[in-house]
Formats: sequence, C-alpha cells, structure tokens
Amino acid sequence: MSALTARDAAALERCLRGGGVAVFPADTVYGLCCDPDDVAAVRRLYELKGRPAEKPAAVMFFVLGEALRVIGEDELAAARALLPGPVTLLVPNRGRRFLPACGPDPETLGLRVPALPAQLAALHGVRAPLMQSSANLSGAGEARRLGEVPESLREQADLVLDGGELPGTPSTVVDLRGWAADRRWRIVREGAISGRALAHALKDA
Repeated sequence: MSALTARDAAALERCLRGGGVAVFPADTVYGLCCDPDDVAAVRRLYELKGRPAEKPAAVMFFVLGEALRVIGEDELAAARALLPGPVTLLVPNRGRRFLPACGPDPETLGLRVPALPAQLAALHGVRAPLMQSSANLSGAGEARRLGEVPESLREQADLVLDGGELPGTPSTVVDLRGWAADRRWRIVREGAISGRALAHALKDA
C-alpha cells in the first residue's frame, strides 16, 4: 500500500461536502465518517453501522488549529497538551457546534485530532471537520486493515481510502468537562494511550 495522496485528501473533502459517507484510515483504526452538520449523512452513517441513534460520535479535525477554534479557553491548555494524538476529548460544547454528532447531549462535544503517520500525512490537507466512528458494525471489533472493515460498509460507502495496516487500538476517551472547575479529568475508555501518559502530559497544562 502506497501513501495517501493530495488527490485522496481532495476526494475525501468532496465526499464530506457532498453529503457522502467514507471509510478512511486514522492513527488508530479505520473509521467511517461524514459531515458532522449534515443530519441526513449522520443518520445514514448510523444506519450503515447499526449504531443506536442515542450514542454520540466524535468530530475529527486533521488540522490542529481548526480543532482549537471550537474548544473553550478553559480547556485550551489541556487540549494543546494532548493533541494531536490517539485520544478523544470530551469537552463542553458551549458554542453548540455539530449538534447532529452530539446525540442527546448537545452540551458535550467529542473531539479528535489524529497524529498521522507519514503514509497518511496527505490528510492534513482536509480542512473540513468530519464526524467519525470506527468502521465496524455496532458492537463489533475495530478494523486494523481495510480488509477487516465489513464488506457491507465498504460496498455502501461513497468513498473508501486504503491506508495500509494501522496500529489497531482505538483512541483513549478522556473527559475534560471538569477541567475548568478544578483541573479534573477522567478516562472514560482505555485505549491507545495510558492513564500514566495522560497524567504526565497534563501535569503542566
């Protein structure tokens, strides 16, 4: 598998803006994505996965600066300490952004900025945000290789990008909603980065 190209990045951005759903590689596992503000696209992504509508999904940015624009001042230092990286941050959604991705909790935003390896670096050319969930059927294991993505998803997606073999461990989900009050944080889901590494990164934030 060769590295992704600027053409691949442009195709992904067109897919998002056109209301499509794409299979794509990240720094952890393969994902399924769409425009986080497109209600119909979000509904279709959930239907393809069989994901319950009440479960929120994270919004991913490939450009750190774009992600930091949607994070409140109170959480900026913590976000800068952890991003980019294999983490999903739960932060207050004070601006009520990307509501179709937030499910039943519009006050909380899940945020991802992947640390892309060299073969995926072309995705930094995608400036549009994307709602993303793992490219699997709801409740099933994550895909490390494109061939592990369920055939039904690959066939029904509007775009499929092959990024080769990925690490295979999903992101660690970190709740920062208590950070503004007393620098409190907690791990919601163990994943690619350990609690010890998180604590080290956040100690001076």
